[in-house]
Amino acid sequence: MGTVCVEVAVRDDPRLLEALASLERQQRRPDRILVAASTDSPPALLDAVRQRFSSLPVELRQFPGGVVNARAASLAELSEAVTAFLDSDEQAPPEWLERLVAPIESGVAEFAGGPTRPLKPPEGSIEQYSALLEATIYSDLVPRQVSYLPLQNTAWKTDTLRELGFDVRIPFAEDHDLESRAARAGRVGVYLPEAWVYHDGGSERSFFRWARKRYRYQVAMAMSLMKNGELGRRLTERRRPVAHRLRYVEATMKPFALVHAWFRWRRVSRAA
Repeated sequence: MGTVCVEVAVRDDPRLLEALASLERQQRRPDRILVAASTDSPPALLDAVRQRFSSLPVELRQFPGGVVNARAASLAELSEAVTAFLDSDEQAPPEWLERLVAPIESGVAEFAGGPTRPLKPPEGSIEQYSALLEATIYSDLVPRQVSYLPLQNTAWKTDTLRELGFDVRIPFAEDHDLESRAARAGRVGVYLPEAWVYHDGGSERSFFRWARKRYRYQVAMAMSLMKNGELGRRLTERRRPVAHRLRYVEATMKPFALVHAWFRWRRVSRAA
């Protein structure tokens, strides 16, 4: 077996401590845990990491910008053969890392990913919709096309990850862009339903904050589809609708997000 780094990117999320605690219980112990923190992360949170996890091979590094910028900048810090990503709002069961890296270490794939399960029963309409949407991604989309894998529970051959990199112009959809480029380059990815993690979806109650976040994601996803020449296929793709009334809100936002994405992608691509 080669060496494995687990990277957890964070800005301001106290759930990071529980994510790291779940890595203490792994059957396959990571050789290094890289906490890629934003430079404006709360000092108290970073101090808690240093004090609580002295027994783990944790390396805490700070990078300017948000989570996507931290991930992009941290590529230069990766030296292990395999890099796995765990989000700060996730908790991994003991067998997670061993299952996730197995197809990479055996040479079957260059990247792999697994699904999420709710950490607790969703409460309220927004949490219920988010849980249903996430479940639909893993049950319907990812098995059909591996580029739909969210980055939050994936592992990569580090050389492949460093070669492809992250496009920081497309935050919220940098994972789709990365995996689309990997597929075009002939890199094999596999979906592992058994390599699941718990996802703490939080307790969002504000409809407007939720709608703003979903709109930003729609814009970013459309930009990634435009960049990778996949927009036409996506627009004609048949998808099972999420069985929740908030899907109508998303459907209403999509045409506006598409126009917004077209103007934004033209601007950022010309500036490159």
